[in-house]
Amino acid sequence: MKIISHPLYLAPVPLYTKLYRGTALVIDAKSPFIKQTFRSRALIATENGTQSLNIPVIHDGGRTAMRDVRISEHGNWRHQHWNAIVSAYRKSPFFDYYADDFAHFYEERDGFLMDFNLRLHNVICELLALDREIEIIAEGDIDTADACDMRHIAEPKAMKALTEQPKQYYQVFARRNGFIPDLSILDLLFNMGPEGLIILRDSGL
Repeated sequence: MKIISHPLYLAPVPLYTKLYRGTALVIDAKSPFIKQTFRSRALIATENGTQSLNIPVIHDGGRTAMRDVRISEHGNWRHQHWNAIVSAYRKSPFFDYYADDFAHFYEERDGFLMDFNLRLHNVICELLALDREIEIIAEGDIDTADACDMRHIAEPKAMKALTEQPKQYYQVFARRNGFIPDLSILDLLFNMGPEGLIILRDSGL
């Protein structure tokens, strides 16, 4: 079964739960970019609850296809994102193991948002030993037959509407905030390491 998704920034755990059961990831590169979605936003867990990391982008305000959206280098967002990630996860069990795999993403400059997101996705899949093919659809229709369409979870409201109960796992600030579901896959990776694959397997999505 193929999993259809927009190219998301450090995508939420539910996408990878589905991908665990899938055979390939089909990326919708032609649909319009929409602000305030997980195309350019990721959620992490901090001592004070969730924090949203937002990538600034350059687009014409119209129906710019996701494949054509460029990252804006205005401001200091890369430094801010990495500092937030370090602050949130430096005490997690596997941060020191994986930090170098991600730090360079916040030092380099990437032209297109989709390329940046997919490069991060490839690293995450490698670290989780989640080997799945990627098919990018830049033109034409996407065949949804015998596929699981997960494009809706790009919208934060859709994530809140998920009714399935994810399998809980260790989180650094769980004693303070309780377990927070549906965070960025970084949360699962830094907290659980290779056992994150077991969490994806046992989650009931």
